[in-house]
Order: sequence, then structure tokens, then C-alpha cells
Amino acid sequence: MNAIERYFGINGDNTTVKTEIIAGITTFLTMAYIIFVNPNVLSEAGMDKGAVFVATCLAAAVGCFIMGLYARLPVALAPGMGLNAFFTYGVVLGMGYTWQTALGAVFLSGCLFILLSLFKVREWVINAIPLCLKQGIVAGIGAFLGFIALQSSGIIVGQEATLVKLGDMSSFAPMMAALGFFIIIGLVYKQVSGAVTIGILVITIISLLVGQTQYSGIISAPPSIAPTLMQLDIRGAFDVGMISVIFAFLFVDLFDTTGSLVGIASKAGLLDKDGNIPNMDKALLADSTATVTGAMLGTSSTTSYIESASGVASGGRTGLMAVTVGVMFLLSIFFAPLAGMIPAYATAGAIFYVSVLMLFTLKDINWEDLTEAAPVAVVLMLTPLTYSIADGIALGFITFTAVKFMTGKFSEITIPVWILTAILLIKIVLL
Repeated sequence: MNAIERYFGINGDNTTVKTEIIAGITTFLTMAYIIFVNPNVLSEAGMDKGAVFVATCLAAAVGCFIMGLYARLPVALAPGMGLNAFFTYGVVLGMGYTWQTALGAVFLSGCLFILLSLFKVREWVINAIPLCLKQGIVAGIGAFLGFIALQSSGIIVGQEATLVKLGDMSSFAPMMAALGFFIIIGLVYKQVSGAVTIGILVITIISLLVGQTQYSGIISAPPSIAPTLMQLDIRGAFDVGMISVIFAFLFVDLFDTTGSLVGIASKAGLLDKDGNIPNMDKALLADSTATVTGAMLGTSSTTSYIESASGVASGGRTGLMAVTVGVMFLLSIFFAPLAGMIPAYATAGAIFYVSVLMLFTLKDINWEDLTEAAPVAVVLMLTPLTYSIADGIALGFITFTAVKFMTGKFSEITIPVWILTAILLIKIVLL
């Protein structure tokens, strides 16, 4: 025990081993929904659901172990929401690439992330993106997730004349999706730990009771990961049309990770006098390594989870909290039958809840400045309507540069923004 305390610096952080373990369990409960949601989302791309379930648990565990043991920060990782939706609905179903090629793109984005971390150019990359676009991209992904949740549950359905319309709200799936969302909101408002997971399980139990879902058990030996293990197509990911996809995977992961790390470290009181995060480079390396590992295992980009703040609120201050979350994810691989029973409408409420959280960034937009508001509006509306995070980002960049140029605000268009705009414009118009 003394060795553990010395390694993680527990005594120096005014915490205990017991507190760190409890904080880890608390964090796991708040983010355990991903082991149900991720297989459902990626299976739509044609991937084996059982294999994705195992890959999700293993990728999360690896990420947590690296973050906890190497960076020694109280930050948990798992395949990211939004990125998994882009993987399935944008790259595979939208652009027509195979899921193997999409995994190759995730792998390459992770490798680029590693290079950015090793050569310490993260600040340059992040600062190159205008603040309003950073906020708009997060909100756009939130809108994209919300649209996917509404569609997968049957609340929104297709119609030839108007493209979409309200579905039959008297049918079982839309009602359960709505009920799940209301349950989650109520539990989160009451600060119930594991609110999202509870909401998913309640809807699944109702589905079982009325015979909409077939009971297949709770615990079993883990499914085979062979259908997705090392199935990534890296050569296919070098296709010219995949440039914007790799870019989207990279920068969404980078923004998400950086924002989560700053938020969690601030809540934990870990920022130094200059507002910097200790071991930031190690944390980014842990995140990017987890993404590369996840791609090889068979899942979309792995990223730091803001839900780690729940563990920090419970007293977690060290990497032992992250290691505890990793252990919980490893134990979860024995609950594959439970994950397999989770219907899409049971996770739709959880996805829509996550979309609500991501839309919070809109409150920080300067809506009085049209040159700031217009790019955000473009990203917000066109990300879900084009069914592509990559296209939403590209159109947002082009709009930002165009409106700043047309209004004479040339100084606000940096050289990196000019370069990225040119590349993305060529991609949109010619590729």
C-alpha cells in the first residue's frame, strides 16, 4: 500500500487509496453507458457487435491505465461520443467507405496526434483554430448526435417532400426513447451517480417485460474480438477523399481532449499558478496512444471523458482513480450478454442527452458579431444536415474566412486558417 501511495503521490494530494478507488468507481458509473452505446452505433457500420463491445472495454482500459500510470492524472478515457457517430453515419454510411478503411483513418489520426504531442506543437494547432469555430464544432457535433438519436429511435423519419417529419409517437420505440431521455435528465438533475446508465437499463428492462427484447443472460465469457482485431485498412485510408476525415478525427479528438483535461484539472485543483496542467504532454500522449490502440482493436477514436469530473468531485486527485476505472472496464467484458440486449431506442435517450451537453458551448458565442455568429450557424446547421462532421467543419472554415474577408477583418484570418480554408475548399469543390 505504501508503494502505491508513493507512486501516485496520494499523501501529497490530500487523498487516500480508498477515496481514489471510490472516485474511480463513481467515474465508471457515469461513463459506463459507452459500453452499451458504442457497440450499437458501430454495428450500424457493419462491425460485429460483440467484437466492438470487447474492443470498447479494452481500448478504454488501456487508455485509463496509460493516463493513470504514465500521466498520473485523474482522467478516464473511452471511445468518444460524436466521433463514433461520425465514423458510422458520416464515413461509412455517408461517404461509402468500409469500416476497415474508417479504422485506418482513426489509426492515422491517432499517429498524427502522437506526433503533435511529442513535438509539442499542440498549442500552435489549437491556437490556429478560431475560438468561435472551436465552440461551433462542439455544438455542431451535438446537433449531429441529437439528429442521429431522433432518427434511430423513429422520432424523426424520412419524407420525400420535406426530407424529414415527426414519426409515429404512439409506437413503442419513440415512446421509450423519449422516456429514457426524461429519466436521464431527472436523475442527472438530482445528481444521481450513473444516471445515464440507469436510464438505459430501465428502458431495457421495460422492453424485456413487454416482450420487445429477448432475454439472453447477464454474464458470460467475453465474445471473440477476432472480427475487428487488426482489421484496419491503413492503405485505403490514404485515399485523397479521406484527408478531411482524418483531419476531422484528429481535431475533434484534440479539442475534446484538451477541453476535458482543462476542465477536470481545474475542478481537481491541479492547475499551476500559470493555469497549466501538470504532465499535459503525457496526458495527450496517453490519449493519442489509446486512439491508436483502439483502432487496432476495432473501435473509433478514444478520448478523455469530462465525466471524470464526477470522480474528482468524489475526492479523486491522482492517477489511481483512472487505473480503477480501467479495472472496471476490464471486468465489464464479462457482461456482453447484457450489452447485447440493449436496443437502439434505449441508448437514443442517452445520445440525445450528450447532445444537449455539447450544445452548451453556444452560450459563449458572441451573437452580436455577425462575423462570429455566421460561421457557428453554418457548422451548427450543416453538420447534421450534411450528415458529416468533416463537411460541417470544412464549411465552417470557409464561411469564417469569407465573412472576415468580406468585412475587412483581414487581421483575424491567420496564415494557418488561410491554408486550411484553401485545402478544405479544394476538397469541397473538386474532390
